[in-house]
Amino acid sequence: MANKVHVKKGDYVLVISGKDRGKKGKVTRVIPDDNRVVVEGVAIIKRHTKPGPKSPQGGIIEREAPIHASNVMVWDEKANAPTRIAHKVLENGKKVRISVKSGANLDD
Repeated sequence: MANKVHVKKGDYVLVISGKDRGKKGKVTRVIPDDNRVVVEGVAIIKRHTKPGPKSPQGGIIEREAPIHASNVMVWDEKANAPTRIAHKVLENGKKVRISVKSGANLDD
């Protein structure tokens, strides 16, 4: 069964731990089975690739590696700070994520 991850694709996050601590970026991919996320410009690794259909030249390609979801916090634009996430059920029955710092709806 897949784990629940507190961030979604498209969220702007701050890395709070690891070699890229302090960097901010957008979540490009969520891997709930491993509780990991891929963040734009964070955890850059080098892949040595053979020539193929995707990269006809081959060589060394840099790309983002997944990092554990616990190492990121959602960035709250309203408070201009990282925040934890709370959940709230609206009047229409829809469950949304709320910023603990500012109370802003994160699912807009």
